[in-house]
Amino acid sequence: MRRTATAALLLGAALPLAAQAQGAPVAQADAGWRACVAMADGLARLACFDQWAGDQAPVAPASAPTARHEAAPTAAPVAALKPPAAPDEAPGSGCRGTDYSTLSRFWELEAGTDCGALRFRGYRPMSVSLVDASSVNRQPTSASPDRNAGAPVDYRKTEMRLQLSVRTKLAQGLLTHDEPVLRDSLWFGYTQQSYWQLFSPGISRPFRNTDHEPEFIYVYPTDARLPFGWRWRYSGIGLVHQSNGQSLPLSRSWNRVYLMTGMELADRWRITARVWKRIPESAANDDNPGISNYIGRAELALGWNADKDNTLLLTTRHSFGSTARGSARLEWLYSLGTSWVGQSTNLRLHTQLFSGYGDSLIDYNRRRTVFSVGVSLVDF
Repeated sequence: MRRTATAALLLGAALPLAAQAQGAPVAQADAGWRACVAMADGLARLACFDQWAGDQAPVAPASAPTARHEAAPTAAPVAALKPPAAPDEAPGSGCRGTDYSTLSRFWELEAGTDCGALRFRGYRPMSVSLVDASSVNRQPTSASPDRNAGAPVDYRKTEMRLQLSVRTKLAQGLLTHDEPVLRDSLWFGYTQQSYWQLFSPGISRPFRNTDHEPEFIYVYPTDARLPFGWRWRYSGIGLVHQSNGQSLPLSRSWNRVYLMTGMELADRWRITARVWKRIPESAANDDNPGISNYIGRAELALGWNADKDNTLLLTTRHSFGSTARGSARLEWLYSLGTSWVGQSTNLRLHTQLFSGYGDSLIDYNRRRTVFSVGVSLVDF
């Protein structure tokens, strides 16, 4: 009994100390334990303490005093530690995105438009078209005496035109490696255009002419502000070979070096230009003497993005010689994605009207007017 009484006394003495250790004032302690301590009967006192302890709610520990130095922050989630996205990783950017202008995406002039090297991209439209012309060259001729067809072929004015055109970026940052945004680039492009006599079964539907045009292009980016809101976007130099791959007397070919440039206005209007110089050939190797006096020595193109579905293009060439020859080509491209598959695509209804010289190499010295309609895949 004495042990029980002693334990009760010790418990009674420990309770206020525990309350003080937890930060609660002694005056706020429950008076119930005091009544238990005052009991003379040991068993009654122990039962009182048991009852009192059962009635108490757990006491929440007081908040620890503020440390002098703040605790180290917890580890950040993995996603928060991911480095910020590079410009070319931003949503909607890249050479096929919409965050940059048409010219910037086409030539990958900025870091955010980069789609990588040695990847195939579209160059000129890849197209299949139905063609009707004012005339057809049934017996091609040239100023070179052994480049004249011996007899006419019964070609029809209505035919098919097929065009394949791709390019790939060979290198970038050659001269702009210290630039944070602008990127220069070196490209290789290849274009093939064929005229197919699909509607001439009597002569076994041959390909009347196929032109091959490989070229190397170096593009240097600029971002100069011009009057009326225009921006000068790039300049460049190129080396191009064009030939129809045929043997004499229908062989046609020439080589050129050219300078080019481009500017734009609010991504709705753009102007591109090229001026070229033919690389001379000996008279014995010249398939088409005076070709620059027909096809021309310079080209100026105007493009208008009327809206997200309609684009108009006008391309003119001029000989700048004693005789004013050249050509004009008017094109309308309409996006087939919105109305056909429900979203924007690179497939276009492509309508063209051409008048002048040089619609194909075999026709370099023959003037004709050509109307075509078909479908094209652009900038893939």
